[in-house]
Amino acid sequence: MTRLLGRLGGWCARHGWIVLVSWVIAAAALMGSSLVFTAPTTSDASIPGTDAQRAHDLMKKGFGSGYATGGTVQLLLYSADGPLIEDARKEAVEQSIDRLRDMPHVKAVDTPFRRGGISSNLQIGLITVRLEGNDPQKIGETTQALSKAAEPAREAGLEVVPADSSTPADKEIKTGPSEIIGVVCALLVLVFAFGTLVAAMIPIFVALVSVASGLGVIGLLGWVVDMPKQAGIMATMIGLGVGIDYALFLLSRHRRLLADGVPVVESVRRTVASSGGAVVFAGGTVIIALSALMLAGFPLLATLGWVTGISVVAAVLTSVTLVPALLGLLGHRINALKVPLLRGAGSGAHTAGTGWAGLGSWVARRPWRVLLASALVLGALAAPALALKLGALDEGYGTRGSEPRRAYELMATGFGPGANGPLIVVAELPAKVADAGDPVVDNLVREVKDVDGVAHVGEPKVNTSGRSVLLQAVPEYAPSDERSAQVVRDVRDISVPGVRMHVGGKVAGLTDAGDRMAERTPLVIGVVVLLSALLLLLAFRAPIVAIKAAVMNLVSLGAAFGALAMVFSIGLGSGLVGMDPPVNSSYVQQIFFSVPIESYVPLMLFAVLFGLSMDYEVFLLTAVRQSYQRHGGNARAVAEGLGSTGRVITSAALIMVAVFVAFIAYPDAMVKTFGVGLAVAIAVDATIIRGFLVPATMVLLGRLNWWCPRWLDRILPNLSVEGHEEDDEPVAERREPVTAGV
Repeated sequence: MTRLLGRLGGWCARHGWIVLVSWVIAAAALMGSSLVFTAPTTSDASIPGTDAQRAHDLMKKGFGSGYATGGTVQLLLYSADGPLIEDARKEAVEQSIDRLRDMPHVKAVDTPFRRGGISSNLQIGLITVRLEGNDPQKIGETTQALSKAAEPAREAGLEVVPADSSTPADKEIKTGPSEIIGVVCALLVLVFAFGTLVAAMIPIFVALVSVASGLGVIGLLGWVVDMPKQAGIMATMIGLGVGIDYALFLLSRHRRLLADGVPVVESVRRTVASSGGAVVFAGGTVIIALSALMLAGFPLLATLGWVTGISVVAAVLTSVTLVPALLGLLGHRINALKVPLLRGAGSGAHTAGTGWAGLGSWVARRPWRVLLASALVLGALAAPALALKLGALDEGYGTRGSEPRRAYELMATGFGPGANGPLIVVAELPAKVADAGDPVVDNLVREVKDVDGVAHVGEPKVNTSGRSVLLQAVPEYAPSDERSAQVVRDVRDISVPGVRMHVGGKVAGLTDAGDRMAERTPLVIGVVVLLSALLLLLAFRAPIVAIKAAVMNLVSLGAAFGALAMVFSIGLGSGLVGMDPPVNSSYVQQIFFSVPIESYVPLMLFAVLFGLSMDYEVFLLTAVRQSYQRHGGNARAVAEGLGSTGRVITSAALIMVAVFVAFIAYPDAMVKTFGVGLAVAIAVDATIIRGFLVPATMVLLGRLNWWCPRWLDRILPNLSVEGHEEDDEPVAERREPVTAGV
C-alpha cells in the first residue's frame, strides 16, 4: 500500500494544477447542487419493530394523518390580564379560529373553550389544528403561517405561541458562527505550529474543500434517504477536525524532509507513502467505528453514522491527493510569510533534542510510577460517569425565551407537565363497536385511568371501521422525567380481554429507543473494538499493540463520559454550555442544573471517539515502529517516537478541541453534548494517554510490543502502514522483528 500511495503522491505533486482545479470544481459543483436542490431533512426517530412504531402506524392507518405525529399544530393562548372567557377576549379567539379554519390543509380546529382545552385559572388555552394533505417536511412553515392567522387574538392583548415554530433549516443556518470560530482557532494553532502563514493555510483550505464536498454529497443523498436534521452539523464537526488533522500530519512530515535537503517531489512521494498510509488507516478506523452503528437497530443513529463517515472519506481523499498537489505547486514557498518570533515545527531537528523526546526518556526511566499515576488520574476523571443520567430531552431544556420553550412552559403551567408528552394509546378491538360508549371501550379507559402516574385520560375516539380506539393519556410527569417511562411500561402491561394495546407518542418512542440501545450496545461495542483492533493488527502485525490500543481508547472514553456526567447529569457547568435552568429555579438549582442525555448519544459518541482516538494511536505507533526497526532499542524507540510526533499530535489535538468547543454554542442539545464529550476525550487522549500511559506501557512490554506468532505473520496480508523504505535516516543496523512460534 505504501508504494501505491507513494506513486499517487508523486503524480499529484507533478500534476498539481489538474488535481487542484478538479477538487475545487467538484466541491463547488456538489455544494452548489445541494444548495439549489435542497433536500428535505427529518427529525423522525422511528424504530421499526417497537410498540411505539406500531401505535404510530395504526394511528395513521385507522384515524388519518391528522392524529399522527406531525399532523397537528398546537397554539397556546395566554391572557395575563384576566380570563380568556371574558367577552372581548373570547370573541377575538373565535375570530382567530375562523381564520384558521380557512387556511390551506386545515381539516379541523379544536377550540380552547372545550373540556380540557382551558386551564383551571382560565388564563391559558389550547387551540389544536388538525392538518390534512400538507407536506410533513414543511411543518415549520405551516406552523408559522397558522400562528400569523391568529392575529386577532394578539390584537386583543393575548400571547399566542406555537408549540414548535422552528424548522430544521432554521437550526442549520445557526451553525455558521460555530464553523467560523472553529476555523479561526485552528488557524491560530497552525500558525504557532508551523511559524509560517502559507503552511498554516494549507490544512484549512484542504479541510474546507473536504467539508464542502462531503456536505454536497450528503445534501444530494437527502433525496434518496431520510436525512436527520443533525446530519450536516455532525459531518461538519467531524469533517473539519479530521480534515485539518490529516493535512497537518502530512505537512509536518514534508517540511522535515525539505529541511533535510530532500527534493520537493521526492519529499512529497515519501510523505504520502509513509504518513499517507497512517492517514488511510486512521481514517479507516473512524469509518469502521461509525459503520458499526448500523447494528444498533436505530435508523436515525445508523444514518448519522454513515453520513459522518462520508465526511471522513472526503477528508482522507483530499489528504492523499489535494495536499500533495498543493505541496508540489508551492515547493519551497511552503515556508513563505514567516511569522516573527515563531520557529514552528519541521526544522529537521533531531528528535532526541526535543522536549517530547525528553518526556519519553523521563517516562522510560520510571514506567511503573507513571503508569500508576496515570491510572489514578484517569480513574478520577472517569468516576463521575457512574452518575450519567440518560433520558428524554424535551423543549423545557431549550433556549430561554424561544417560542418552543415558552410554549412548553405555558403547557406545563396550564395543563400539567405531562401535557407536553402525552401517551397515545391505540387499541385493536376484538369485535366491531358502535361508538366510544361500548363496554369494552369503557373498560379500557378505566384501566388506563387506574395506572399510577396517569393524570388524565381524554375522550376515546373509535375509527370508522369500529375495530380500533384511540385515546390520549397524560402522565403526571414531564417527558424528561424518568418516571414517565415507567408510566409507559405500566400502561403497556394493562390486560383487557381480547384487546391488543399499543402505546405511542414521544415519551413511548424515547423509552423504546432507550431499551433498544441497552439491548444492542454490547454488540456495537464488541464489533467496533474487534474490527479496529484487527485493522491495527494488519497495519503493525503486532497483536499485543492492537489489543493495547483498543484498551487505551476505551480508557479515554471513560474520561469523556465522566465529563458528560459532570456537566450534564450532575449539572456542574450546564449553564456555561448554554443550557438554561427552569424559570424561578433556586440559586442551587441554577448552579447544579441537571440535563438528561438522549439514550442514543453515548453509543454515537463511543463510535466517533473510538475512531478519533485511533488516529493518534496510529501516528504514534508508526513513529515508534519506524524507530524500533532502525536500531531495535525499545525504550529509545518510544522516546524518539514520542519526540517526533508529540508536537504534531498536540497541535492536532488542540485543533480538534478548538473545533469541538466552538460547536458547543450550537443551539441543539445533542450537539452540545458531543462538543463537550469530544473536546474532553481528545484533550485527555493527546496528553495523559499518549504522553504518559502509552509510552509507559510500551516500555514495560519491551520486545513483546512487536511480537507476532510465526503462523499469524505468514497469513497476514502485507498492508504495513510504515513504509520502511521511506526512512529519512540511513539504517546503520537493522534487527529482525521479533517473532515466535506457538
